[in-house]
Amino acid sequence: SAYSSKVFRVTFLTLAASLTVPLLVVTVLLDSPIDPQPISLKEPPLLTGVLEPNIKLRKAERLWENQLVGPESIVNIGDVLFTGTADGKIIKIEDGELQTIARIGHGPCGTREDEPMCGRPLGIRVGPNNTLFVADAYYGLYEVNPGTGETKMLVSTKTPVEGQQLSFVNDLTVTRDGRKIYFTDSSSKWQRRDYLFLIMEGTDDGRHLLEYDTVTKEVKVLMVGLRFPNGVQLSPAEDFVLVQETTMARIRRYYVSGLMKGGADMFVENMPGLPDNIRLSSSGGYWVAMAVVRPNPGFSLLDFLSEKPWIKRMIFKLLSQETVTKFVPKYSLVVELTETGSYRRSFHDPNGVMAPYVSEAHEHDGYLYLGSFRSPFICRLNLQHV
Repeated sequence: SAYSSKVFRVTFLTLAASLTVPLLVVTVLLDSPIDPQPISLKEPPLLTGVLEPNIKLRKAERLWENQLVGPESIVNIGDVLFTGTADGKIIKIEDGELQTIARIGHGPCGTREDEPMCGRPLGIRVGPNNTLFVADAYYGLYEVNPGTGETKMLVSTKTPVEGQQLSFVNDLTVTRDGRKIYFTDSSSKWQRRDYLFLIMEGTDDGRHLLEYDTVTKEVKVLMVGLRFPNGVQLSPAEDFVLVQETTMARIRRYYVSGLMKGGADMFVENMPGLPDNIRLSSSGGYWVAMAVVRPNPGFSLLDFLSEKPWIKRMIFKLLSQETVTKFVPKYSLVVELTETGSYRRSFHDPNGVMAPYVSEAHEHDGYLYLGSFRSPFICRLNLQHV
């Protein structure tokens, strides 16, 4: 009847108001953990041509599954592999066997709260004397003897650099003679465990690209003003360093020698995803790993939120970082760039079926070894089969 319908509407609206009004009040009163800035991104590039979606990463095989925790970066000395894991370990992999050779931090490990004490080895490189150089997000730069496991601190996050402490040491690249180490400090506000806050806030804090001289022991700040500087890679001629600017989906170039020394320009702009680490390819170009893509055609959550800081504030008033992460579509992408920054080829894994959360692509002996900041394994892709 009309009377029953009216009673239902009144009851429904009353119930909706009783739930919505308190929620709005609480949302207004709650503080947001981030203070985001609007970011202007160009429309993502069309996924056509060499960027055409495929399933080539699904041809990879998983190695040492459930024996590793988040092997972010990978290097090799001969056929022996080394990686750093989320439980603070430096792992040696020889003849298929895993061995912990060093730990920079100490336990307990396993939770978000444990990370600053446990340590988080991220970028890892091989020096000229087959020593390992490691960037730990919480402790700083270290040199590790792969034979004895002895660790030597090079740059501590507790020591101010130009009046400011390092907060999120991320990746590094080393000259062939081992004299210079170029590394990134992703933020002066957020630690690695809050990387999602750093992406969503979109601020350009931190010192970003720094240089450590292993002879003079001096640290210099080379670049500032980047949004989430991440992976770094020296050019084959060692005349410039490439720096991944994750939040802006682009790669910057800083000249460290030659006529343009001290200058900087854009190497690749408006990439199809958020770049993480960058490494040399055997062709003279570069491998770039991306764990998040900006689909076009399609819907890009990152681009949608980029100029809507009020929505970002609202999201993090109500949801944790872990919860928000679950709404980010899994899609792994690895691209090979030429020496001039154009796209040579791309390997995709829609939905991250085989290789989720890919953070690095390290080429060795005809294979790509794929690091991951969350997965419990390393993936290996035979380049002759793709």
